[in-house]
Amino acid sequence: MIKDNQKYFNRMHVLLDAFVIAFSYLLAWMIKFLTPLNDPASGRLSFEQYMSVLLLIVPGFLVLYYAFNLYTPKRVQGRRLELANICKANMLGMLLFIFVLYMLKENDFSRTVIYIFCAINVTGETFVRNMIRYILRDMRRRGMNQKYILLVGYSRAAEEYIDRILANPQWGYTIRGILDDDVEAGTVYRGVKVIGRIANLMVILPANCLDEIVVTLGLAKYDRLEEIVALCEKSGVHTKFIPDYNNIIPTKPYTEDILGLPVINIRYVPLTNTFNAVVKRLMDIVGSFFGIILASPVMLFMCILIKLTSPGPLIYRQERVGLHNKPFWMYKFRSMEVQPEQEEKKAWTVKNDPRVTGIGKFMRRTSIDELPQLFNILKGNMSLVGPRPERPFFVEKFREEIPRYMVKHQVRPGLTGWAQVNGYRGNTSIRKRIEYDLYYIENWTIGLDIKILIMTIFTGFINKNAY
Repeated sequence: MIKDNQKYFNRMHVLLDAFVIAFSYLLAWMIKFLTPLNDPASGRLSFEQYMSVLLLIVPGFLVLYYAFNLYTPKRVQGRRLELANICKANMLGMLLFIFVLYMLKENDFSRTVIYIFCAINVTGETFVRNMIRYILRDMRRRGMNQKYILLVGYSRAAEEYIDRILANPQWGYTIRGILDDDVEAGTVYRGVKVIGRIANLMVILPANCLDEIVVTLGLAKYDRLEEIVALCEKSGVHTKFIPDYNNIIPTKPYTEDILGLPVINIRYVPLTNTFNAVVKRLMDIVGSFFGIILASPVMLFMCILIKLTSPGPLIYRQERVGLHNKPFWMYKFRSMEVQPEQEEKKAWTVKNDPRVTGIGKFMRRTSIDELPQLFNILKGNMSLVGPRPERPFFVEKFREEIPRYMVKHQVRPGLTGWAQVNGYRGNTSIRKRIEYDLYYIENWTIGLDIKILIMTIFTGFINKNAY
């Protein structure tokens, strides 16, 4: 039933896309030739000649949409990924269109029409697809357009999968039950029951009208994986595998093919790519340079206040651990009374800490004390966005206590980060901070950096946990 619905939906989706492409092209022609943009010298081709090109544009762009995975199910596909694919498809389509005109030596066809068409088409496709997404998700929240799933194997992976399904009803998944040989039938996890043994799959399958089988075996049962996958595939139902080692393998595993042998890298760090690293470094240089210029009046005013309110240096430098575990000196405005170096190395500030000066409390609450780190960024010790750096004493402590803690040092530390804009600053869970840091490291994009910087502007400066 779901498969039939999916086929019908895909056909409707293609027809809707064809309409959007045709309408965008017609609108582009109207903007070019029926508005002040019109140049009489460029109107050598007739309206009919322009419209005849639709016979190639519409099927051509539909093929590009298919090539860029724009007809895959939208249950768990992200909007940003879809937008990126829409832009890529239209950009390639525009370049191919211009190339064909060049090869045909067709100089009378207005290139402006092509540019306007692509801009309108990207906007129109994005709007239409988001409307479809909204309608489908609303239907699924109300129990319509569901996919029925059976889990094979009770494990941490099964529990985490159930947690995500229940937290996202808009995905439209209903879990019929779990099969397992070692867990008693009737055992319930968040409303999902163990309904039998794995060998009962072929008996249970007809009665449950399943759309998918998801293999969620525990690590101890991986010796049976080949046997169980063969049994699942014998059913003829689409089968997925969720490994029970997601605490080891990254969210987006980086795979390699060595002559047909699949190799999964334990950690994929996009910033190990030279191009990505150069782009991020350029962004840091430009951002820190302009940041220093814009923040200079505030920094000058803070220097005056610090000098007038307490004796000691204006800038406080502290050793932190950075990229590739290398130590560096991080700069901050001094917000505490001067104290022996050995004392401050091993202690965090606490609420109502007597060492914090009056102006220091204000600077810490508003994060103004962090502004000198713009010079660290300019020097290359830090980045605008990344995991916050820690002191060597605490790095040694946490590397033994918190799994994967040291992974954060595979990228430059940041002035702000994904953990900080999500509320994990100051006196908050180190483990949760590391979870957010790892997500950032494995899923880095320029877009994510920009999002974090914008979130920092609106939510990240005021820190209720800063003492």
